[in-house]
Amino acid sequence: MSGVSAAQIDTVLRAALAPLQRLEVINESHLHAGHAGAGEGSHFRVKIVSARMAGLARVARHRLVYDALRDVIPQGVHALAIEARSPDEAASSS
Repeated sequence: MSGVSAAQIDTVLRAALAPLQRLEVINESHLHAGHAGAGEGSHFRVKIVSARMAGLARVARHRLVYDALRDVIPQGVHALAIEARSPDEAASSS
């Protein structure tokens, strides 16, 4: 069931949320080995900077990501941590 790869998530998000300034998809499954639910799928962290995030609340940003991945998540994503920022937010946090 854990057939989802970081590259697959990357491809889907790049297509759905373009234009992107930054996208990083990290497989963190190894950090959860032995935890409850660890065998139910992979754990990923997505760091995204896109103009599409400007003016959106955190929940709306997460919804954009989840909507883009709606066909991928059932293929083996157990957990998804999302860090979504607009370009202005990313510049001010550097």
